[in-house]
Amino acid sequence: MRYLKSFSFLSKADEEDFFLALKRTCYQTAYPFAIFPEKGLKKLEFEPVTILCGGNGSGKTTALNIIAESIGAKRVSPYNKSAFFAEYVAGCKPEFDPRALADCEGGFNKEIITSDDVFDFIFNIRSLNDGIDIRREELFTEWLRERAPDAKQVKLSSMDDYEKLVQQNKRRRMTQSRYVRTSLVGNVRAHSNGESALLYFTDKIGENSLYLVDEPENSLSAESQQKLAEYIENAARFFNCQFIISSHSPYMLSLKGARLYDLDLSPVSTVRWTDIANVRALYSFFMKHKNEFE
Repeated sequence: MRYLKSFSFLSKADEEDFFLALKRTCYQTAYPFAIFPEKGLKKLEFEPVTILCGGNGSGKTTALNIIAESIGAKRVSPYNKSAFFAEYVAGCKPEFDPRALADCEGGFNKEIITSDDVFDFIFNIRSLNDGIDIRREELFTEWLRERAPDAKQVKLSSMDDYEKLVQQNKRRRMTQSRYVRTSLVGNVRAHSNGESALLYFTDKIGENSLYLVDEPENSLSAESQQKLAEYIENAARFFNCQFIISSHSPYMLSLKGARLYDLDLSPVSTVRWTDIANVRALYSFFMKHKNEFE
């Protein structure tokens, strides 16, 4: 599915008009102005999967955020906009595919997923697990206290004492490990950071949606990156999703049928994934150590 057909950034003439009309001189930068004209980037045309690649500082994330703001994509983590961001976005022109809009009766989900979203999700799980660690130690202590020679039987004097009696009987009836394990129902310690990051994406990505995704490979192992790439490929193919992704990952860059824009080139143009500088660097590294794999 292709919801967003193309996106036009401000032309060089538009930016020159902006700077000529600008009366404020207290700003050292007019970000995000003066980035894309230098790269010769006027317009991006999209496929069901489109990937923006390039080195750090090439403008991948900036482009994603501009597109997201322009089309009204939902956002979880706040984005640090400049004083001129809204003025820039106002001059951009998204073009939606009328056929896709007709298929979904004019409405579809639009979201941007950033590295901050994933890191916050991992941090929240880690915080929950830290709380579970504290509670686990408390349960160990409770079990040992109940087995002490001077431990006293709970007496029922009100309904509030009933739960205390139930827990006391559990501690006396169960082994220490079983008591702790059954008391920690809902333990979220099921995934590593990387597994949690992959879970975030697979839970987040649904049907009939346009997703802008900023460097999804962060926190993911090579194996998890491959799993996510396959998931994205299937979501685009079978579940009416469109993806616009910024990435360095060869697993993302090699997605079948993806259109790749290299923002390190001037003018920005489409490329084969095997011609991207980052991929070539990896290729050279492994070829250098080829004998060590044989």
